[in-house]
Amino acid sequence: MRTKTVGSLIILLLLSGRVFSADSKSPRNIAYKFTKIAEGVYFATGNGKMTGLCNSVVIINEKEVILVDSSTSPAAARALIADVKTLTREPVRYVINTHFHFDHAHGNQVFGPEVEIIGHEYTREQLMGDVLHSKTYLAFTRDLPQRIQALQEQITAETDAKKKEELKNNLALASDYYRTQAKIIPAPPNVTFRDRMSLFRGNREIELLFLGIGHTGGDVFVYLPKEKILCTGDFLCPFLSYMGDGYLDEWDDTLEKLKSIDFEVILPGHGDPMRTGEKIGQFQAFLRDLWQKTVELRDKGYSADEVAEKIDLTAHAKDYPQITGPGADKLAIERIYQLLELREKARSSP
Repeated sequence: MRTKTVGSLIILLLLSGRVFSADSKSPRNIAYKFTKIAEGVYFATGNGKMTGLCNSVVIINEKEVILVDSSTSPAAARALIADVKTLTREPVRYVINTHFHFDHAHGNQVFGPEVEIIGHEYTREQLMGDVLHSKTYLAFTRDLPQRIQALQEQITAETDAKKKEELKNNLALASDYYRTQAKIIPAPPNVTFRDRMSLFRGNREIELLFLGIGHTGGDVFVYLPKEKILCTGDFLCPFLSYMGDGYLDEWDDTLEKLKSIDFEVILPGHGDPMRTGEKIGQFQAFLRDLWQKTVELRDKGYSADEVAEKIDLTAHAKDYPQITGPGADKLAIERIYQLLELREKARSSP
């Protein structure tokens, strides 16, 4: 398989400068970089000092702050709250979860009862369940001890002083991230909605939109109509989104609805801001191809493991450089098999 697997993806994130060690020391102990998108709106990304994994958006209003996504752990959320104080003295009063995945919602627990955590009904349902034993969470975390051991072995074998120091830093990042997982207590949204919700804070309007299923069963888009800013979580990113919990045959249709939104910038859950809607069509084409080819190979009798190795999606490499040869993420293929089985059972039911 030549596309990034879940295991390699987390290593990529750990080594990319988007994640950071809670124990690292830096001037003013700042863990996040804030990029101003519009007046009072900032795109928050990790600067290499602690474990964050996802982007957040900071919306500063007249009397309070709204955060879009709370990050991957209590430590990361506390760091984000502390760093927001370099931008404003106003307190965080709202947190919006774009979806339930751990890297976007496992910071929820640090917020007190004075903070409204807003999300889709589906997100609350998932976070009230056993998400710490879910396929997705375990896929990203259960191999961390082996990855840490591999880094330790690389450090022992490395003779170049500069490379050894880099490996040591990577080991500190991975080890710290692993330690933070023992402190996770998933906290669901305490305010939910089904289709649409609007917040009017001073002279700012914030629209929360559920347009349909795709990346999960309850993805929320955060839209600022005056500023023409659209926050997409992991529904649309510059690179291929994780698909292990997705509805891959319906994701395409929901993406189509984004084309009717008047935006000038997309702020994704991972990767850099996007100034055009070009990625919408590119991702739609990829999803359609992935679904069709998987169905065809399944009909020929191939297992999900075999499809994950042999499926050819290289026609999309020009749009997604992470595709370097035949293959796809195994969890995405397994999810398609699961959806097909569910639909077949539904058709056969009396």
